[in-house]
Formats: sequence, C-alpha cells, structure tokens
Amino acid sequence: MACTSCSTSDGGAPKGCKNNGTCGTDSCNKLTVFDWLSNMSLPGGQAPFDCVEVRFKNGRKEFYRNPEKLTLSIGDIVATEASPGHDVGIVTLTGELVKVQMKKKGVNHEGEVLKIYRKASQKDIDIWSTARDKEDPMKVRAREIAIRLQLEMKISDIEFQGDGSKATFYYTANDRVDFRQLIKEFASAFSTRIEMKQVGFRQEAARLGGIGSCGRELCCSTWLTDFRSVNTSAARYQQLSLNPQKLAGQCGKLKCCLNYELDTYMDALKDIPDMETKLSTDKGDAICQKIDIFKGLMWFAYIGNFAQWHILKVAEVKEIIDQNKQKKKVASLEDFAIEVEKPEVEKTFQNAMGQDSLTRFDQPKKKNKPNKNRRPQGQGQAPVQGQNPKPKSNPNPNQKPNPNKNKPNPNGPKIRNEKKDSNK
Repeated sequence: MACTSCSTSDGGAPKGCKNNGTCGTDSCNKLTVFDWLSNMSLPGGQAPFDCVEVRFKNGRKEFYRNPEKLTLSIGDIVATEASPGHDVGIVTLTGELVKVQMKKKGVNHEGEVLKIYRKASQKDIDIWSTARDKEDPMKVRAREIAIRLQLEMKISDIEFQGDGSKATFYYTANDRVDFRQLIKEFASAFSTRIEMKQVGFRQEAARLGGIGSCGRELCCSTWLTDFRSVNTSAARYQQLSLNPQKLAGQCGKLKCCLNYELDTYMDALKDIPDMETKLSTDKGDAICQKIDIFKGLMWFAYIGNFAQWHILKVAEVKEIIDQNKQKKKVASLEDFAIEVEKPEVEKTFQNAMGQDSLTRFDQPKKKNKPNKNRRPQGQGQAPVQGQNPKPKSNPNPNQKPNPNKNKPNPNGPKIRNEKKDSNK
C-alpha cells in the first residue's frame, strides 16, 4: 500500500515519506481509500461532486459539502462545521469516489450535509495543535478522577475539537455507568465543555491501534470498517483449537480474521461428512475425531479405544456410510485405513559459527577446590641475597622496648649447641 515516495531506492535504502504522511495517494493514513479516478477528467459539462471526505483523529471520518467550491485536494487542512464552533480535519478523498463512499455508509448526499467553512489558516492550525497536546495529560487526570469516584469504566481516548471549545471522552464499560458526577468533576478540572461517548471494545482497539499476533498492524485500525459478529463456530469449521488466548484479539473479543476464510471452508466442507459422523462396524462403532480439509482425510476411533486413530479417505467414509444406510456393517476400519509414512528427518549439526557443541552449557563447570597443604604466599621463603629483611615495626609507639626480651632464661632448660666437625 506504500506510495512511490515511501518505497525503497535503487540501492535498497528506504526513501521515506516526503510529504509527511499526506502523499498523493494518501496511503500512509488510517482507513485510506485509493483514488483510482484521480488521473481521469470528467465528461464535458459535468460539474465535480460537491462533497469531500475529511479525516479527524484516529481514523474518524465525516462527509462535508463544499458550498464555496474551494479547490481542495487530498492532504489539505480545512475548517469544518461543528456544534458549537468549528472543527479542523484533513481532506482524504475528493471527486466521484466520495459519492460511492457515502452510498456505502448509508449517507444521503442529497440531504443535509455539514459544510466546509474555509481552508485552515495558520492560526487555526496553531490552536488545533495546542489542543491536541493537552489530550494525553488530560487522559491521565481523567482516569484518576474516574478511579476516585469508583466507576467501572475505562477512558480510552480524548479528542479535542479543532477550536479547543469541546473535548469528547471515549470510554468503554460493561454495564451502564452513571457519570453525572463525573462530568461535573471534569468540567471543574479542565474548564471546557465535556461530551461522553461510549464505544465498543472493537471500536476502542480500532481507535488506539496496535500490532496483532500475525505481526502486522490491526485490520480494524487500517482498513476494516465493518465489524461483523464472530462466533466460535467459525473456529470449529476451520478445525481450530478452541483456545481463547489464541482466538482473541487485542480487544478481548474473537479475531475478525476468523471470518475471512470461513466461506472457503464452508464450501470445502460440503463434500465432506460431518464431524458427528458415526460408522458401524463388526468391531464396534467409530466416531470422527479430526478432519483434514485440504488432504481430504478423516480420523476415526472406536468407542472405548480413543487412543488409537485410523485414517480414512473421504470417498471410503462415504462408501461405509452408504453401507450403513442399507443396514450393513463393514468388518473393521483397518480394512479401509491408510498408513501415512512420516518422512525421517536426519538430525545433523553443522558448526557454522565456529562454536563448540550445543550441549556445552548443559553440565556446570567444575570449580577448583583450594589445596589445604599449600603454604600461603610469602611464608617460609628465605630473603633474597642482597636484601635485608624489613624490621618488624612496633605496633604501639608509646610502649618501650623490653631489653631482656632476647636474653636466655637462667632458670630455664639449657640448650646445648653442638657444632659438627666438617672433617668428620
């Protein structure tokens, strides 16, 4: 969906959007519509369609009439009619495709449609951007007030009007909420006109946006506008496990993409027996456990022995069903079962990065135990020749040295010093 300015260059480096998100095709914005009639001229004598599509915050779009016949193109910032005051938005679509979009959304272009006042001046844009900067800190303060009043609601987004005269609070709640006191608190805290608007959980996810489990941006925030109900039967028809953590989206509801391929699965299941099919054999009745729609295979297991499954083709299952309708039983499922050989994958390891074995971290490294018989460093070593040993310093400088410390004790035992004769 990227335009020419968003694509990559010849060297592979991204060019980036040169028009800051409002390029000629308008493909950088949410819920964009490609104007494939932009390079075509109208027939002679036909006036251009006098309505345009204007986008506001988070993909909110409205249709407005251009009574002044202003020359508008995609990306222009305009001041539109609002109650009270005026609002500021960006033109996203002009020409004959606006009539198609109005018909798609059920808006009568011949009836009463709000009008465009003028192209936005620099003063209008400054007021608009200043009001937009207040939204995030105001949302934090509004949530604190709602928690203090113990209201079971979640304020998901705040949108200021273009002239800053009104703020719309979007919230979600499971039950009905009495927010009369809340509006009084908001009006005194923010000093502006307050409007509360409740939205569903899917609409909340569409406004806030996010990344889905598929790794792409949410469909509801990029192109999806029709929120159809999704049932768990859609997952059953596609043979998906009924795991709510995997089937739920960012909104907490079932993913909208479960309906994308449902029609294809429904068409394929027309030629396949139901999951509730029961086959009668001489060894007992068998119940279907699993269906592979793409390969046309069905897995059956005997009642009482659900651990062992038998794989049958769809044509053979239909043959057994026809015989059961004639009150005939087949001998066993083993006569019709097929064996699916699993390819043996040779497990090899290639040291591509020049590292050691993959199991080198499994066993902890052995720590070297200290040797108890080893002498401490410096103990029992003779002084090096030419160096005098350092005299021991007196730890107490005020203590006088004892002159009789090194003298022998006359009352003690006498030690006889014998010198060995070197000649002996």
